[in-house]
Amino acid sequence: MNHPRTKHIKGFTLVELIVVIIVVAIMSLYASSKFIGVSQFSAQAAQQQAIAVIRQIQLGRMQSNIEDTDVLHSRFRLAITGDCLGSQQACDSATNEPFSHKVVIEEQNMRFNPPLSVDFDLLGNPETCYTPDGNPHTCGDPIRIHIASSAEAELICINSQGYVYGC
Repeated sequence: MNHPRTKHIKGFTLVELIVVIIVVAIMSLYASSKFIGVSQFSAQAAQQQAIAVIRQIQLGRMQSNIEDTDVLHSRFRLAITGDCLGSQQACDSATNEPFSHKVVIEEQNMRFNPPLSVDFDLLGNPETCYTPDGNPHTCGDPIRIHIASSAEAELICINSQGYVYGC
């Protein structure tokens, strides 16, 4: 029995259709994330960046070998204001110069609390805390720093031995 050969039907295979659907889905997810804006991980990114900045300020203070805290450079003092967490020098700067010792998350409004300045000793331990009006007091154990974005909030702690961690 001979069957006549049928012509090849033109079209897409199931595998080709699935691959195209997956590629379109990936492209649409990427495009939609650009339209939605900054992801909800911005507070977590700020937390990790803040931990690195605080450790950088501590390390600079430990390498400074200046015993008298009255003559400390503003680069070695941690400043926490409503919209800035970094060295006193970076937070007080009026220029748009990028500082490596300041938390910066692009296109995101971050809030930091409580307003505080912290001096570290030569071992990197928090030594003295200052309120915004300049009154010194002993630092709590641990020092708790709140970071908040529009979507979420995170905490950073600095214990009495100078260990900085997300809490």
